[in-house]
Amino acid sequence: MSLILDKVSYKYSTGTAYEVTALDQVSLKIEDGQFIGIIGHTGSGKSTLIQHLNGLLKATEGSIYYNGQDIYDKDYDLKDLRTQVGMVFQYPEHQLFETTVFEDVKFGPKNQGLDDKEATLRAYEALRSVGFPEDYYDQSPFELSGGQKRRAAIAGVLAMKPAVLILDEPTAGLDPKGRDEILGLISDMHKKTGNTVILVSHSMEDVANYVDRIIVMNDAKVYMDGTPKEVFGRAKDLEEIGLAVPEVTYLMMELKNRGWNVDVSATTVEEGKNEILKLKGMNA
Repeated sequence: MSLILDKVSYKYSTGTAYEVTALDQVSLKIEDGQFIGIIGHTGSGKSTLIQHLNGLLKATEGSIYYNGQDIYDKDYDLKDLRTQVGMVFQYPEHQLFETTVFEDVKFGPKNQGLDDKEATLRAYEALRSVGFPEDYYDQSPFELSGGQKRRAAIAGVLAMKPAVLILDEPTAGLDPKGRDEILGLISDMHKKTGNTVILVSHSMEDVANYVDRIIVMNDAKVYMDGTPKEVFGRAKDLEEIGLAVPEVTYLMMELKNRGWNVDVSATTVEEGKNEILKLKGMNA
């Protein structure tokens, strides 16, 4: 069930003095089971891009295919697409609206046409999978902490059992502990289900730690597309468009400049630690 974008362009306020090109001839193929990170500075087009993947926005030009079908065909069921390609928004308040957390998570399955018993089972399963405390199931979603709201929002999408999960800045505003918990949860779910995960993030460390592929957006176009090592290996190119590489990569580059024999392609703390331990072993 791959997602294919074929020369997709999108303009805001078309035909007015405020017309802005948000996507410009973007072509991508997203294969099943990939864990993808999308990065780019504000206004690069990354949020516009993900809103096309489940039909929230319609391309000004180009085509999008899901499972071999053009989602812009007049008889295509966009409602079904949105249950298969689920999105968790940056601000969970934008998708939490029921009187209790449990009813909110049940809403998606019920909207899919499932009976109350099956929707209830789906809600329990999803809330447990995100580690949401059972004591809060009957609480208003608007009385939750930031981290709890995000867990509830993720559970609401998971309850629909999507094949593709899109998360727009899921850790924004969270403290380091909350960020690690949410990203660890997402990573564990990806490993268990094998579903496609698309993570939009401003944190280079988060992207380096979890994803298999990085898509870099710049000026409404795909600027880079590759593995974390391939993308972060182009530090100067990233810096030219206002981005950076993980701090550990900068550390390895500095050590290299000072004459230490280290691998500058390290992108995670674990990889950096191993490089330094190698040096220690060589000098022992």
